[in-house]
Amino acid sequence: MEYSEGVKKYIEKAKKELAKRREYLKSLKKKKFDTLAVHGIYSVEEAFEGGKGGIIEPIFTSTSQAYKDSDEMEAALAYLIPTWCYSRIVNPSVTYLEETLSLLETYGTPYFASALCTSAGMSAIKQAVEPFLDLNIKYKKGVNFVSTAQCYGGTFQLFNLRMNERGAKVRWVQKPWEIKEWEKLVDEDTRFLYGEMPSNPQQSCFDIEEVAKLAHSYNIPLIVDATVGTPALLRPLAFGADIVVHSVTKTLGSGGFSIGGAIIAKENIISKHLPEEIKEDYCLWLKLWPFRDSGPCMSPYSAFLFLNEVRTLRIKVKNFSQNTMKVAEFLKSHPKVERVDYLGLEEHFLHKIAKKYMKLADEDINLYGHLLSFNIKGTAEDTRKVFDSFKMIWRATDLGRVKSVATIPAISTHQQQGEEGRKLAGIPQTMIRLSVGAEAPEDIIADLDQALKKI
Repeated sequence: MEYSEGVKKYIEKAKKELAKRREYLKSLKKKKFDTLAVHGIYSVEEAFEGGKGGIIEPIFTSTSQAYKDSDEMEAALAYLIPTWCYSRIVNPSVTYLEETLSLLETYGTPYFASALCTSAGMSAIKQAVEPFLDLNIKYKKGVNFVSTAQCYGGTFQLFNLRMNERGAKVRWVQKPWEIKEWEKLVDEDTRFLYGEMPSNPQQSCFDIEEVAKLAHSYNIPLIVDATVGTPALLRPLAFGADIVVHSVTKTLGSGGFSIGGAIIAKENIISKHLPEEIKEDYCLWLKLWPFRDSGPCMSPYSAFLFLNEVRTLRIKVKNFSQNTMKVAEFLKSHPKVERVDYLGLEEHFLHKIAKKYMKLADEDINLYGHLLSFNIKGTAEDTRKVFDSFKMIWRATDLGRVKSVATIPAISTHQQQGEEGRKLAGIPQTMIRLSVGAEAPEDIIADLDQALKKI
């Protein structure tokens, strides 16, 4: 299509701005993790250009962007120049969060990535995987994907029911820590491999490098849900993963003020099923096309809240992890506890794999996050009695909070996947999931102790 001289001028101007931005992103690669978390991409220069010097990113509450003239509008709506046009598609406040998460997920690597923030973690997962399952592209017959069975209940339902309704069959890996278990499920019709690490609530994990190599040998991507670890502890893109998804609601947004999700994808992801122009910048393509049409956008208010949560991410994750280790040590020696699943415990059978990947950014120490689960030595009724006896620990389906929160997965987060599905994922009726917060660990332990004494 031939564009007017006015449109061409806007295109040329945009090319220069994009080149300048790329150089700025390269310079940010030299900054430390905490600096990136605190500042993101919002610079002093930008603040004085359009924010009257405000040191905190502004909230763009407008529904849409105005244009100087028809030439700029034409260039923008043809996606020939950067634009935020309409908040369902792009919003500057959300972009600040997306760029910050991209920098954190690629921290310490030579890679560049782009991000897409969504209304919830589940919408991020759905948006991330659906394009690979388009049944109109090659290999229609036998379309499948492979996923760890140990995953969030909502993910299990999405994969087991909703994707199956579309004709795409999930193949569950029951022992994802064994690479042979993955290998026997992958074939030429497999669209992607998917894993949650550490898993909610079982604390399952897998060797990301080995699984990524397997995926790439079939020319398909590896997608990792790293919600629990966050980029402060775990950055899967550094180890070969192509795409990372988060429920930003959880650890990234530990204050518990809003709901959101995020997809972060490397430039030039691997997939034999997608055209080159999509693989080049997967998140941007998602944003401008399928995401635009389905509309699961994040509110600018939510983005603003999350940005301020992320500024202290590494500090909080360090605190949560250290507290959780103390709680796990207490629980493993308690006579009323049959089993404790926490990757930080050296005797845990997956500790060695977790130790390879989970390390606090900029400090040479292994930490293992805020989530653990423990099984009561007794019945399902005993488990409920302990749970109902908590006085300080909150009873809710939430996790990643600055406040400690517990749930019984079998009757809450994983109830709808049924007994067979829970057995497949390793979730007994006697399991309690505990997300340890920032309280003094002695007080968390005291609350657990008094509740366990009720049986």
